[in-house]
Amino acid sequence: MKPMGAIPADFRAEGASLLIGGRSVDDLIAEAGGTPLFVYDFGIVARRIARFRGAFPSVQLHYAIKANPYIPLLKFIFKTVNGLDVASAGELRMALGAGANARHLSFAGPGKRDLELETAIRAGITLNAESEGEVDRALRIADRLGLRPRLAVRVNPEFEIKGSGMRMGGGAKPFGVDAERVPALVRAILDGGAEWRGFHIFVGSQALSADALIEAQRATLALADGLAGAVGEVPPLVNLGGGFGIPYFAGEQPLDVEAIGRALDEALEPVPPSLAGSAFAIELGRWLVGEAGVYLTRVVDRKVSHGKTFLVTDGGMHHQLAASGNFGQVVRRNYPVAIANRMDESATEEASIVGCLCTPLDRLADDVMAPRAEVGDIVAVFMAGAYGLSASPQAFLGQPPALEMAVGGGD
Repeated sequence: MKPMGAIPADFRAEGASLLIGGRSVDDLIAEAGGTPLFVYDFGIVARRIARFRGAFPSVQLHYAIKANPYIPLLKFIFKTVNGLDVASAGELRMALGAGANARHLSFAGPGKRDLELETAIRAGITLNAESEGEVDRALRIADRLGLRPRLAVRVNPEFEIKGSGMRMGGGAKPFGVDAERVPALVRAILDGGAEWRGFHIFVGSQALSADALIEAQRATLALADGLAGAVGEVPPLVNLGGGFGIPYFAGEQPLDVEAIGRALDEALEPVPPSLAGSAFAIELGRWLVGEAGVYLTRVVDRKVSHGKTFLVTDGGMHHQLAASGNFGQVVRRNYPVAIANRMDESATEEASIVGCLCTPLDRLADDVMAPRAEVGDIVAVFMAGAYGLSASPQAFLGQPPALEMAVGGGD
């Protein structure tokens, strides 16, 4: 038997059925038209946003839509956050299509094409520049268009978030401009007639240590203070990055965001001299939406091989790559799963839950204890609200797409 993560506390059962947003999985599947199905509880997202506001009352909240670009989610979330961060022209179109204000969008990413730069400049979106070459191209494009571009500088610092799941800063990286070259680049932006929008300092993601995040935020503030002093201009916005993690696996504990908020308040009282007048933002994705999503997939076969039970489902890694362990895990660990229509039954058998793809990589759970499941039963994979469907190889083997729906406040 192998352990799995804990089911998020927001979910409960009524009799045999898992409830999502107060509704049974059978009702949700019937309404959606079948499985596989992602269900997103917008009530959980709203509570996360409210919790952030309570912990960081003076800090802007930005949503990184790469975590989940589901259009109804974007329409729901942009009304209650201060900005959306996109990483491609495709995400930019999604954000604008959802009704977001272009002035509240920022565009990061190390490989922006000229057409993407032009689209952002025409719309008035802030470009988080990743290199001197990108700034040069943006200035030339803006000059041709007769427009004033809005440019921030993404900084590659010398530090990282200790213990983060994915490290985006520190040392040689394709992301951002090495810190020692930033002041000269900002001067070039100002001399080129652009509107300088500040610094974007994103160093890592999926951190569960409050102490590590507190240390990284203090280092980020010190770096921004030093860079602003070297430039001689107050940055309008300092994006402190994000990195807030969620507890996917056994033994992991939820992040103490209130402790991080208290520490950041202390660090900003008083505000460092070179940053007096700056606004500050934290950019989050998975912490806001990751625990709000559940992937529902139906058992289509039950088989035993060499004494080991396999539950074969109609879904799999082509929809939920992260749960299969093929999205950043070095050693595969189990996301929390449940037999969603047998929630009132005890776990009596050890089984592996696999998908329908013709590859041994397609595993949703390895050797977990669960109630005995039969063909037709529903498997729920939790922690499916971030880096789920859009981060998975949906076209692999020509399998049909998953359905998506929202409950608890969205349409």
